[in-house]
Amino acid sequence: MGSDMWDAVTPDASRRLLRAAVDSFGELGYHGTSTRHIAAGAGMSAGALYVHYRTKADLLFQIALTVHESVLAELEDAVDGVEGPPARVRALMYAFACWHARHHRAARVIQNELGALDAPHAEAIAARRRRVRALVRDEVRAGAAAGRFDVADVEGVARAMSSLAIDVCRWYRPEGARTPEDVGALTAHLCLRMLGVRDG
Repeated sequence: MGSDMWDAVTPDASRRLLRAAVDSFGELGYHGTSTRHIAAGAGMSAGALYVHYRTKADLLFQIALTVHESVLAELEDAVDGVEGPPARVRALMYAFACWHARHHRAARVIQNELGALDAPHAEAIAARRRRVRALVRDEVRAGAAAGRFDVADVEGVARAMSSLAIDVCRWYRPEGARTPEDVGALTAHLCLRMLGVRDG
């Protein structure tokens, strides 16, 4: 899915503020960014920001929520109707890595700034992160149980696979030679090799 994950955010001013916050947090870090800087990036007055978000922390939480809901939807869609453990893992990990390449800026902000979330917001995001981890782990476990994967440590291998996809946001640059689809294909291939699958 190539659609912009911010499209569902309304009204337009809220969407512009989230995009400006991603840019500001990415450039200056959460603690180095002021609400005034975010508002300016959105082409709005500082006072207008508070109509949509009470605090800078609320902006960070909304970014984190949007990011994680987008990832979950992408991964669930990727395996919908796909049959067979290798094909399901290929589809899942292709989508996981592609997403992190396409949305590398927002994903990198969240990876770097998760610690700035307050406790209730952090727990809400942690619950979604557990759901993402469970999607990968359950596919590995199902394939191992079916005798299709050679896995001694389901939890450890699933964590390594997730890390491989998530880490794309740290190094991916759109001006580089690889497209998100290239990155997704390589990640899926590597993950299947980690699972002992040699035929695809």
